[in-house]
Amino acid sequence: MKKEMICIICPHGCQIELTQEGNALSVKGNACPRGAEYAKSELLDPRRTLTATVRVSNRKDTMVSVKTEHPIPKSQMMNIMKRLRDVHVNAPIAIGDILLPDVWGTKVIATQRVD
Repeated sequence: MKKEMICIICPHGCQIELTQEGNALSVKGNACPRGAEYAKSELLDPRRTLTATVRVSNRKDTMVSVKTEHPIPKSQMMNIMKRLRDVHVNAPIAIGDILLPDVWGTKVIATQRVD
């Protein structure tokens, strides 16, 4: 199997070709070792940092922006978004407050202040 992708690790934007034959992976086109690691992880276990909003219960029509502290499996993004729909927090909220301590092995933290 062959897969082509653009590396997003640095500004070079290398065109990477990843070939998988059985358990062996080969990477071509990367300018640095980080590009090879990115390509392998993107094929085997793609992850993303989730950004979203959560409702603030004690403020009318108010939401607070949040993100996961660490990247989560891309396949779980929609499941976690569904979970966040049911989350309600109370102000005051400071940037960096942990709003959910364990979502798929990471924390959901506030990225906005709400007084």
